[in-house]
Amino acid sequence: MRSVFFVVFCAVVLFSGETRTAEAVTCNPTELSPCLPAFVLPVHPTAVCCRKLKKQQPCLCEYMKDPRLKPYLESPKAKGVASYCKITWPQC
Repeated sequence: MRSVFFVVFCAVVLFSGETRTAEAVTCNPTELSPCLPAFVLPVHPTAVCCRKLKKQQPCLCEYMKDPRLKPYLESPKAKGVASYCKITWPQC
């Protein structure tokens, strides 16, 4: 019985730590710089771009409020990049 309790306890500790880590996203628009070529040129996004875009996905609506970033993020190319990376584009 103690071993079952220990396993359950360890699982709870591990998963609770993962949840906090997954929720903690540092919003930094410069993290999207690997995507800039795909946002403005006729090129496919790189794997690095897709990883960064996925990581910054919770921040995209906030970024779209910035007038300097809005033209890039609201362009059809940005939505194409998200689609290519298999990321759902937010409806802000």
